[in-house]
Amino acid sequence: MAPPIPGSRLGTKEELRSQCGVSVGTFNEALRLLQARGLVTVKPGPGGGLFSAEQSPMVRLGNSVLALDAQQSDVANAVRIRDVLDPLLIEDALWHASPADISGLKEHIAAMERAVDAADPVVFVHANWRLHAAIAAISPNALLSSLYTNLLDLIEAHTLTVLPAGEEPLDHCIAHRHELHSDLVDALERRDREAALRLIHEHNTSLQPEEHAAQR
Repeated sequence: MAPPIPGSRLGTKEELRSQCGVSVGTFNEALRLLQARGLVTVKPGPGGGLFSAEQSPMVRLGNSVLALDAQQSDVANAVRIRDVLDPLLIEDALWHASPADISGLKEHIAAMERAVDAADPVVFVHANWRLHAAIAAISPNALLSSLYTNLLDLIEAHTLTVLPAGEEPLDHCIAHRHELHSDLVDALERRDREAALRLIHEHNTSLQPEEHAAQR
């Protein structure tokens, strides 16, 4: 069954509750969760009822955008803070990454490569975040690592899907970002500080707020 078109009317509460065959309490709890996730809206009055929420792509990732739920501003701020913390974590990884740590990072790179081969940008982005979480875990600074991981969790929790932006095909975009991350892990393994910091800078300058998403 195809997902509802954003903004389309789903029915009244009672109509939907009857279709689902659940109690009023169960239905209201499910509705509360859906509203909290920004997936449905409720409109009162004649012609009102439950409507599929408009989903706004808010954060640009290279030539793609992350389609988010209702927490657009929180995610955009989390991305900006994450970008600032990335070089600090790369510095820590350069000093503290063990051979076992590097091996673990390469496993995440392999997962990203499999997603590229499958042309699955959603799986790719989640594998990407797992790689960055693993880099953060290398840091001996527990506060920095915890803050960064919490930011990743916030971004991931509110991302609904990955959409193309611009003219470059999305599969080309994720292939490029796989190559960039693979080079970054190689630089960490070589303890090549100049290359690692250059690559993380390239990584972060390609991740920008989607300024006009609210109008889409």
